[in-house]
Amino acid sequence: MRKLFILGRKYLMLSEFQRERVAHPGLSVLLLALAILASALLPGKAIAQSASSFQGSVAVGEVSAQPIDLSLDEAIQRGIKNNLGAILSGTQTDASRGQRLSQLQSLLPSVDFNAKESLMQTDLAAQGLRIPGFPTIIGPFGFTDLRVSLNWSLVNISSLRNYLAARHNFAAAQLSAEDARELIVLTVGNAYLLVLADESRIDSVEAQVATAKVSLNQAVASHQAGTAPLLDELRARVDFQSLEQQLIVSRNALEKDKLALARTIGLPLAQKFTLADKVPYAAFDQLDIEAAVRQAQLGRRDLAAMAEQNKASEEQRKAATADRFPTMKIDADYGDIGVNVRHSHGTVDITGTLSVPLFKEYAFRGEAQVAQSQLDVLRAQLSDMNAQVDADVRDALLDIASAQQQVEVARSSVELATEALSESQQRYANGVSDNLAVSQAEQSVAQANDQYVTSLYRHNVAKLSLARALGAGENYKRYLGGK
Repeated sequence: MRKLFILGRKYLMLSEFQRERVAHPGLSVLLLALAILASALLPGKAIAQSASSFQGSVAVGEVSAQPIDLSLDEAIQRGIKNNLGAILSGTQTDASRGQRLSQLQSLLPSVDFNAKESLMQTDLAAQGLRIPGFPTIIGPFGFTDLRVSLNWSLVNISSLRNYLAARHNFAAAQLSAEDARELIVLTVGNAYLLVLADESRIDSVEAQVATAKVSLNQAVASHQAGTAPLLDELRARVDFQSLEQQLIVSRNALEKDKLALARTIGLPLAQKFTLADKVPYAAFDQLDIEAAVRQAQLGRRDLAAMAEQNKASEEQRKAATADRFPTMKIDADYGDIGVNVRHSHGTVDITGTLSVPLFKEYAFRGEAQVAQSQLDVLRAQLSDMNAQVDADVRDALLDIASAQQQVEVARSSVELATEALSESQQRYANGVSDNLAVSQAEQSVAQANDQYVTSLYRHNVAKLSLARALGAGENYKRYLGGK
């Protein structure tokens, strides 16, 4: 159940284009490899954002009439700059910075300047004052008041704790932004490798179409010569047309996956491009598992961000307790008041206030319970994430080892299937057997080539996943090229 849950979380990162691939039997295996995308390694709150943002981007640049060459490095750099996940992470960091500044202001003195010019006239009769011999209208008269006021909470432990919490939240946002870069590396790298796999599959199918065409021509010639029945020609024609149909599907899948890649890096969808890099197969020497887990514990930005969030929650819990403490503040103003600036005099007013809460017990207890419950949740999530980091490293190493074995087996299968096809073609040409064996051998070659391409893709994506699991996603070259 745990494995199914993990795969379910990982599947959320797949684009709509990639999800449609599950309907194609020959490519459904790719979805299992896509499931190890790094976005699945995010904590629960980040998953929803990953599914909706890391597959999108802000398109930048003009469309060129000529196709451009796109290297893996260039694609990743474009993704880091234009991916929607990176942009949203940056805005979240800015928001956390603003919250930190707002909390800081509560600890600093607030100084304001006011300039007041007043002009008044009073009707005493309207106020009910009618004194014989005394004027009923007073004024106009006025005054000028220039004043600077200061408000400062000298002692407020709760505000201090809230500021410290805001600092930790800001640090967590910065770490999350760094972690988003690694997720972008994995997202873009996966999309790039998927397009490479599509191109390899097309090359393989084109070669199979050419071979099937030779077999078809051979069957037609044998039937016309009267040495083979019509059934052989029909069988060869069905095989040829089936491969042509598979080629059409593969080319369509390539174009859709190229669109998905363009979406992740902010490339205009109308821009044609070709992949400049071809990631070769490189065997990966297994790391020491315990050392890798320790490296992941130190290198994972999302784990560090969660630790900062725990520290922020601890400060908020202390702030809830500090609401019981006395507070002290000072209010002061100094100004110049008079009929006008030339006929005025300075005035000053200073007030110190000591506030001691006497009975707000229910409010204090409620705030403390809410803060404690939030702290308990984050502590549980941090503990779970530590275990998840361990599992991520072990899962990635298992996937690499499995995919590496699959590559070797698939490579041998391709060689054997190709040899079997050649043997069956020779037997048919010599009239020893019908072309049923040729048809079966062609299907074996197609299946073996598909498994080989899939296993290569799985192996490279698993190495990218290991880089993310270790917190070294931006050092992806070291892992794609082996150790």
